[in-house]
Amino acid sequence: MSTSPLHDEHGPLLGPTDIRELAAALGVRPTKQRGQNFVIDANTVRRIVRTADVRPVDVVVEIGPGLGSLTLALLEAADRVTAVEIDDVLAAALPATVAARLPDRADRFALVHSDALHVTELPGPAPTALVANLPYNVAVPVLLHMLATFPTIERTLVMVQAEVADRLAAPPGSKVYGVPSVKAAWYAEVKRAGSIGRNVFWPAPNVDSGLVSLVRRAEPLKTGVTRNEVFAVVDAAFAQRRKTLRAALAGWAGSAARAEAALVAAGISPQARGESLTVEEFARIAEKKGAAL
Repeated sequence: MSTSPLHDEHGPLLGPTDIRELAAALGVRPTKQRGQNFVIDANTVRRIVRTADVRPVDVVVEIGPGLGSLTLALLEAADRVTAVEIDDVLAAALPATVAARLPDRADRFALVHSDALHVTELPGPAPTALVANLPYNVAVPVLLHMLATFPTIERTLVMVQAEVADRLAAPPGSKVYGVPSVKAAWYAEVKRAGSIGRNVFWPAPNVDSGLVSLVRRAEPLKTGVTRNEVFAVVDAAFAQRRKTLRAALAGWAGSAARAEAALVAAGISPQARGESLTVEEFARIAEKKGAAL
C-alpha cells in the first residue's frame, strides 16, 4: 500500500519528491535571476526552526518562501506566519499547499505577494521574528530593510551564502568586516549560527550556505544623530577601504581637514581605517561632523 504524501516520514513537511512534484505541477524551474534554491530536506528546515528559537507565541515573517518547505515547519512551531513572495506562480500556489498539508493551521498563515524590498506593512499582528532562506542576490538589502521597517522583530535567523554570513557576523578588524557587518550591528547582536550543505537544495547551489542569528539590541544605540547620518559615514569609510579615514571621509566631511577634525573630536585616529571601527565609533564620528565648522 502506498503512503499518502501527507503521512510519510516527513509528516506534513515537504521532502525531495514532494518538492519536485509540486514544481512540475506548477511548471516551475528555480531561476538564478531570483536567487532561487529550494530546500528539499525536512530535517534542515526543522533545524532552522530550532536554531531560530521559534516559540508558540511568535508571529514570524518569512521572505521568499518558494514552494513552502520552511513555511510549513514555521507554521508548526509559531503562532502565525506571514510569507512575502515576489514570484507570481509561487505566491498563487503557496496558500493551497499550506491548506493541504496543515489544514488546522491554514487560518494562521498569510501571504503577501510583493517584493520584500518594498514591503512597509504586514497583515495581522506585528512580527516578532524573521526566519528566511533569503534569495542570495538580495540578501543583505532585504535583511536591512526588514530590520529597519519592523522594529518589533526581536529575533532573526537567515540562511544566506556562506561568504555573506561571514561578512554579516564579522567583528571589527576582520578581513571581511565591512558595510553589512556595521549596519547589521546597528540593529542587533549578530553571530554565525551554523553551516548548511549544498545537497539540501534543489538545484544544488555552487556555493556553501550559512545561518546568521541576529538578536535585536534591547536598547537602540544611544546617539544624537539619525541612523541615516551614521550609515553615511559607514558608506564613505568603506567606499575606499585602503584609504585612511582622514582621506576616505573627506568627501563626507567637506574636506580632509574637516574629516580629521571630526575624527579627533570623536577620539579616533585620522590614520585608522574603517575596518577597525565599531558601530558605536562610527556613530561618534557622525556626531562630530560639525566639529571643524
